[in-house]
Amino acid sequence: MTTMKVQSKKTNTSSKWTALFAAVALTTTAGLVQARDLGPDEALRLRDAGTIQSFEKLNAAALLKHPGAQVEDTELEEEYGRYIYQIELRDTERVQWDLELDAVTGEVLKNQRDD
Repeated sequence: MTTMKVQSKKTNTSSKWTALFAAVALTTTAGLVQARDLGPDEALRLRDAGTIQSFEKLNAAALLKHPGAQVEDTELEEEYGRYIYQIELRDTERVQWDLELDAVTGEVLKNQRDD
């Protein structure tokens, strides 16, 4: 009977680890599914339909935060049903900035120095 209790404890511990692993895997996967990069064709379709602002307007809104900066990279993502325009700028002092804008309204959501 003592042997059965030891086996039961081992099985119980194993089940807990399996459940914990499954929970972590599901949580991680759920986070990955919530954001997706949009390709150029889809981005142009959204712009042409008037769903998002023009890229020129979005770039201008970002550049207002850092006059004289140069656009280095841009990306459009859909996160939790919201279109987010990500832009990397390099200012006149060679500092890189990461900005995120709401692609529908043009509101700057994030303006962070990239270290």
